[in-house]
Order: sequence, then structure tokens, then C-alpha cells
Amino acid sequence: MPMILDSPPPEEQSVDSIELRRRVHHEADVVIVGAGILGCAIAVALGNQGRSVILLERSLKEPDRIVGELLQPGGVTALEKLGLRDCLEEIDAIRVLGYDVIYYGKEVRIPYPESQDGAPKKRKRGEMEKSGGGRPEGRSFHHGRFIRRLREQAMKNVNVTVVETTASELVRCGHTGQVLGVECNTKGEKDYYFGHLTIAADGYASKFRKESITQAPVSKSKFWGLELIDADLPMPNHGHVVLGDGAPILLYQIGTHETRALIDIPENLPSASVKNGGVKGHLRNVVLPSLPKRVQPSFEAAIDRDRLRSMPNSWLPASTNRTPGFILLGDAMNMRHPLTGGGMTVALNDAVLLSELLSPVNVPRFDDTKVVLKQMQRFHWQRKGLTSVINILAQALYSLFAAEDPQLKALQLGCFRYFQRGGNCVDGPVGLLGGIIRKPFTLFYHFFAVALYAIWIYVASSSLLTLPVRLVGSIGVFWKACVVIFPYIFSELRS
Repeated sequence: MPMILDSPPPEEQSVDSIELRRRVHHEADVVIVGAGILGCAIAVALGNQGRSVILLERSLKEPDRIVGELLQPGGVTALEKLGLRDCLEEIDAIRVLGYDVIYYGKEVRIPYPESQDGAPKKRKRGEMEKSGGGRPEGRSFHHGRFIRRLREQAMKNVNVTVVETTASELVRCGHTGQVLGVECNTKGEKDYYFGHLTIAADGYASKFRKESITQAPVSKSKFWGLELIDADLPMPNHGHVVLGDGAPILLYQIGTHETRALIDIPENLPSASVKNGGVKGHLRNVVLPSLPKRVQPSFEAAIDRDRLRSMPNSWLPASTNRTPGFILLGDAMNMRHPLTGGGMTVALNDAVLLSELLSPVNVPRFDDTKVVLKQMQRFHWQRKGLTSVINILAQALYSLFAAEDPQLKALQLGCFRYFQRGGNCVDGPVGLLGGIIRKPFTLFYHFFAVALYAIWIYVASSSLLTLPVRLVGSIGVFWKACVVIFPYIFSELRS
């Protein structure tokens, strides 16, 4: 088996000689598998620090996916920190100012908050006008166009070499078990790429996940996607969440003329069975009538015209990276329901944090395995200020928005009515969702505030005859709230 060659310290090598080692000898400081959101971002970040990087990708064609199309404000901020803000230009990206939640036909606008803690921001007269409204913005776009721009930035970096090849398995030291690189297949030929550190960011269907962790993703539903043309959305520049008798529906513009519709369909849903016309039958018979009337024509046209595509909605708690010479990142390591659009925000913030922890100041050489593993322990816990909030919120909101029993329906109504109160009842939750507020306690506060408000509505809407029953039932509502959120809290406390 080919062995990694000893190389002189980076400061003793020229840029040309380092590039030669990457292109000819297939050696670098770090080998990254997967040129997606996180792979490209961390490649550029490490390359900007002077690290020699080889970035491997199975296909460099522009991807065509139905998720990874809405970047929350917290992700835009991370993109700016990485120096990649320009990747949002020239891709027909759409400004996102917040959300429009539609509950059985009733709407409530949920704009992104003005401050980091969700509280009203004090500013001088005229400051709002100067700052363009004073509120952060997200962006929505075609996923493939954004990936193309990220890959272009990686290719421009003098310290990064991008290679189109299929990574097949890890290469390990026969004596220590440390990961030395990856074995690949390039145009039918076996190939090897070596680095002191190997990073796998190969997505939700990662082939390297089992090399590092034992836990497998859990998926109980899929998002089915349609592309609507010139849809008449109730609230332009906002993501739309449509709630009704079934699972939630998402609508958000991804281009000047294109709008993405994502429909959550749980496993074994009777209305999507073969005898009822399959997924298209469910879309036409169940989903179409529940949409705002102004959206229905473009949605129906998309059913007739568009090809149906799906992505599993998976849950995978994060695990600490403990494998010497190897790091698992992105959806390969941690996933949450895409309902809240938090995946790219998590990935880009992970790239920011990891590049700081692995900077030459903290880790002079990646072959210092003990130091790298120590920094990965820090990475696991430091990222939780943001990721635990987004992970828990995504799973909890999906449980409420896809409510199937009376207790969850009561919580769903309480959540909508909570949003209708406005002020901090809106700024807090959407600040958490947008990656703006990074305080787990704020999440717990709002979740149980919603639960208590739901109980009050549940009891107050009863008659005198049914009041005793509702009082007893309120205990079930609160218990259901605990059942929804605590398993995800406990999962975030694991190492």
C-alpha cells in the first residue's frame, strides 16, 4: 500500500512545491471528502490559513437538489466571516426577511428580530432607515448555483487543489489504526490521497459515518419537492409555513420566477398509498386544497409538469470525533429536520469554529494527533451554543407542526396564538430559528411559555360542563410538551 511521504515543514516549502506534492504525490496537510457546503467552506478557511488542502468530490457538475436552498441570517453572517459572502451574488438569490405562518387560512408575519437577544433594539432617530430596516436577512436560492460559487472560490485558492474522484474507503496505519488518507477511484483507476488529517463531509448518505460513530440517522418522513413557476405568494421575501390537518408545507422563492414547495409526507401515509394515487394523488387531493387559493394554480401546474423528487428528513445527534487523523462533519455527523432551514447555518458556523480551533496558532501541525483530538473535544461542546438550539427547535417544531393527537394539536394552536401576540413572542423564536440568538435557555423559555399559553387556551375555551375534563386534560398537554422536547435536550447533552 502506498505510504505518505515525510515532508519538510510548510515554512521551508515554496507554494509551487506544495502544490506539486498535492497534484503529483497526492499529499497535503488535510484531505477533505465532499465539496458541498461544509467541504468547500472549510477548505477555503484552512487554505486561507496557509494549510495545504486537497478537496475531493465525486462529481463537479452543478448539483440539482431540493433542499439546502434557504440560508438563515446566522448562516449569512458565518459566510461573511469566512470571506465567502460573494458566493450569494450572481445566482439570482432572493432576500428573506422572515416567515409567514398560515394556520388553517389565518396568517401571522414573523420577521427576523433586530437584535441578538430578541429584545427590541434601541437606536437613534433615523438609524433604521440608514441600516435598511435594522433587521438581518437570509437568502434563498437554487442549491446547485450556490455550490458552484463555493467550488469556484475553493478552486481560486492557491492552497487548495480540487479533484474529481470517488472516495471509497479510509487508509489506516496498520500498527496504530490512525487514518492516513483515503482510497479513491478515478476514471476506473484506483488512487490514493494522503493527509495528516482527513475530513469527511460527504453528506446525509455518508459512506464514512460508520468509521467514526455507531449511531445511524433516523428518518420517519420525506420532503417531496416541486418547483412552482411565477407563484403568487401571500408574502413575498418570506418563507411560508402552511399548517392544517396534515404535515407542514413549506413555500419559499428560490429565484425571480421559481418557488420551491416542500411537502412533508410521513411513512405509510394512507392518502399517499398506491390505491389513492401515490404521492401525486396526495398532492392533488390533500395538499392542493389546503394551500392559499392564490398559490393553487401554480402548484397544480407543477404537479402536472414537474418531476417529483424527495429527500429523507433525518435526525442524527452529534458525536465527538475521537478517531485519530479523521474528522466527520456536516450532515455526515449531525442532522436535524429541515423544516427550519438550519442545516447550512450549522455547517457554515461549524466551518468558522473549526477553522479557529485548528488554526496554526492552536495546532501548528495536523500530525500532532493529541492536540487535534483535544481541539475536537472543544469543538463538540463549543458548537452547541448554536447547534443545540437549531437541532432541538427543528425537531420540536416539527412535532408540533405535524401534530396528530389532541395534545399536540393544542400545542400547535398555542404556538400560533403565541406568534400572534407579536413582540418578543415572535422575535425570540424566530431569532433562535434564524441562528441569530444562540442561547439554549431562551429556547426552553419560549417552548414552555408556548406550552403554558396552550394550556390556558385549552382550559379557557371550555364550557363550565367540560371545565373539569379540560383541567385534567391540561396535565396531558404539559406532559406531551415534555415528551416532545426532553429527548432532544438529553441527546444534545451526550458526548
